[in-house]
Amino acid sequence: MAKFDASDLQRLADDIPRSSQAVAAPLQNKNLTQLAETLDNRTSGSALSPVVISGAVRMLEFVLIGCTGTLIHFLYQPGVHPLDYFYAIAMIDLLALVIFQAMHLNDIPALRAPVRSGLKLLACWTLVFLASQALVFLWKAEGIYSRVWLVSFFGIGFGLLMIERGIIAIIVRHLTRGGRLDRRTAIVGGGPSCDLLLQALTRQVDSDLQICGVFDDRADDRSPDLVAGFPKLGNVDDLVEFARHTRIDLIIFTVPITAETRLLQMLRKLWVLPIDIRLSAHTNKLRFRPRSYSYIGNVPVLDVFDKPIADWDVVLKTAFDRIVGALALLVLSPVLLAVALAVKLDSRGPVFFRQKRHGFNNEPIDVWKFRSMYTDKLEYTSPTQATRNDPRVTRVGRFIRRASLDELPQLFNVVFFGNLSLIGPRPHPVNARTPDNTFEAVVDGYFARHRVKPGITGWAQVNGWRGETDTPEKLQNRVEHDLYYIENWSIFFDIYILAITPFALINTENAF
Repeated sequence: MAKFDASDLQRLADDIPRSSQAVAAPLQNKNLTQLAETLDNRTSGSALSPVVISGAVRMLEFVLIGCTGTLIHFLYQPGVHPLDYFYAIAMIDLLALVIFQAMHLNDIPALRAPVRSGLKLLACWTLVFLASQALVFLWKAEGIYSRVWLVSFFGIGFGLLMIERGIIAIIVRHLTRGGRLDRRTAIVGGGPSCDLLLQALTRQVDSDLQICGVFDDRADDRSPDLVAGFPKLGNVDDLVEFARHTRIDLIIFTVPITAETRLLQMLRKLWVLPIDIRLSAHTNKLRFRPRSYSYIGNVPVLDVFDKPIADWDVVLKTAFDRIVGALALLVLSPVLLAVALAVKLDSRGPVFFRQKRHGFNNEPIDVWKFRSMYTDKLEYTSPTQATRNDPRVTRVGRFIRRASLDELPQLFNVVFFGNLSLIGPRPHPVNARTPDNTFEAVVDGYFARHRVKPGITGWAQVNGWRGETDTPEKLQNRVEHDLYYIENWSIFFDIYILAITPFALINTENAF
């Protein structure tokens, strides 16, 4: 596996200054950013969810088992009790699904080592057939099913499962070597409790954790520069910037739960990140009921924040965006062509306008729009928002901005580039500001709206908070609606927002 351990991380971090200076302001130099980018380059592609992979294997095996039983029946006994055999195959399929899941045969460690888990798979497959025969006996249906079919189904089915798992193992090992199944983890805190936690985590077998370093808000003797062999890379502010430059999936606090003020101060800075945050209970003297804990391997933790829209929700939302977005492009193509022609005939310059905006986790992305301003008055880097009767806006631009037709090319971002969603917080320009200050300085926790991909339309827009954000109150209301959307997301919420968006566009009071 392409894992890096404490010595690898230490070697990569050798150029980062130590002592109090490293904790006070390490990002004043570029070393920590370079370390983040180096770690990121070790991953050959975006992260994949182990939950999704395990679920995909379950679905694949459900189809494989069902097709195997059906094919054997039609080859050996065509037309004999087809409905009865259908019930038996469905029963075996469901039993296999339940028993394999209960025995953790679909977990990543089992998928990675098919030979080692082969005996367990054989035992579970045998149990499936024994349980199915017990049910057949209770239903008094013994004489219906052929013994040849049953033995063939058992033998061929197990063989195909082993072949399928061998292929899956090759794929999983390849993904593991590329770092795409790792949970990139940062530890917050220092001292003995952090040391004990790191030792417990690194001792785990088949762990998917990848420790990326230690961060602490303290710069004294209680927080050494090296903890269990892992370097301390900076403070909590540095962790926020570190997570902007490399993928971090999990943050574990080793700070005692009794240090409430200290915890809240750090959480106030970290909750804006799209990352799972856990509080280690490994050395906690304050004990809760067992059901209060979740576990990372055998280490108990308390859940503090969960990454919004994770695992299967990501798959569902991505599929919704790509399918509906492609259909929208197809249906609206005459409108797109008409607007493009109008923009071209109205004023000199390109039809499209691309601008840097904040995407997921503050990543700068190029957002496509129809050009609505005169070419010599376009501002790409530090834009001033359009105002009522803005002289920079063309005649056609004024119309398409009011009708939000200038936003239609963002369907390219959704369908082809995948850096926008149909529904989500609207992407604001990089360095966007009110007349008096930047957006992040006006609204506390502003960047929390970037925990999900931005969207073409969103909950704020359909509630009237679109257009110019020239006052702190307007920006505050927009951000509050964006955060409400993130915390309450569901695919039905997306469908609802999409359905009412055309009606919301009728109100053009704030669009100019």
